[in-house]
Amino acid sequence: MDTITLTDSHFLAILQLASPALPVGAYSYSEGLETLVEHGIITNQDNLKHWLTSELRYGAIRLEAAVMLRAAESTKMGNVETLCYWNRWLSAARETQELRNSSWQMGRSLVQLLGKLQPELLSTIHSLGNRCNYAVAFGIAVAHWQIQPNAALLAYLHSWATNLITAGIKLIPLGQTAGQELLLGLQPLMSATVQEILVLEDDELSCCSWGLSLASMQHETQYTRLFRS
Repeated sequence: MDTITLTDSHFLAILQLASPALPVGAYSYSEGLETLVEHGIITNQDNLKHWLTSELRYGAIRLEAAVMLRAAESTKMGNVETLCYWNRWLSAARETQELRNSSWQMGRSLVQLLGKLQPELLSTIHSLGNRCNYAVAFGIAVAHWQIQPNAALLAYLHSWATNLITAGIKLIPLGQTAGQELLLGLQPLMSATVQEILVLEDDELSCCSWGLSLASMQHETQYTRLFRS
């Protein structure tokens, strides 16, 4: 595993970007977990661990993270055309309306925040139009704050896992200690996933996330909901 060396400013920047306190609305999405709990598919800590593990190994989160890296590189190179390409590519890869809308909403919130915090990014942000995916917005921030790719990937995956574990704690429900046990237990897999994503070629970008897709489609018509996805 590669060693990550960050300056204090870079470390603080990635902590801020991956913080649950970042005002992008991540807390309002469960990515199909609400449906899975409702149908009795995920009922305990072990079920949730299995779901998150499968997503890290085969799911759409791998695509998001890989595109985030490509967005960061495009931003760093000043290649707006390529940045827009990957933004459109990720939008097209979304299987359901809920997943697409959640990515756009969080992306929009993040670029609005970045525009206020770092006005020099406004020209890049405006080039993407009104529909910027969250992974792309995250990549823009990573490039601007000069975060190392492996650190950026770890932060992105950790933020994703934290959000879904928090949703699971509320829905199943689980205790806070169980949530922290889950997060700690996922660390080795997150590190291994980062190393795999770092070497993915463009034509190797794929996932097996039909379970997520089905759960998301059913959630759109679920009668009682706490979450937006």
